[in-house]
Amino acid sequence: MSEDFATVFARLRSLMLTAAPGMTVTKDLPGALELRTASLDPKTKQPGWFGTVTIKKTYVAYHLIPLYTHPELAARVSPELEKRRQGKTCFNFTRSDETLFKELSRLTKACAAVD
Repeated sequence: MSEDFATVFARLRSLMLTAAPGMTVTKDLPGALELRTASLDPKTKQPGWFGTVTIKKTYVAYHLIPLYTHPELAARVSPELEKRRQGKTCFNFTRSDETLFKELSRLTKACAAVD
């Protein structure tokens, strides 16, 4: 039997909050976490996006926006984690994978260090 998405979400939520403690939580609801940076977006004059964890219909999405603005960080993504990547900033999970979650934690910390 496959793992419940709420369990995967809870693990990824905890990972993002622990790896990026300096970010501002702007949404923290069941199935939806949003974090913003302290720096302002030059276009919107609002805090910039850092990341989200969201339960979708067929997976749990983990977005790291600094991968878009700092593409050199993407060089740290292993081939195994790359298989979970959709687009430039999103990683999709249907079950927990502690090896990939450890790598994702390191990547999230690196992203937090540049923002």
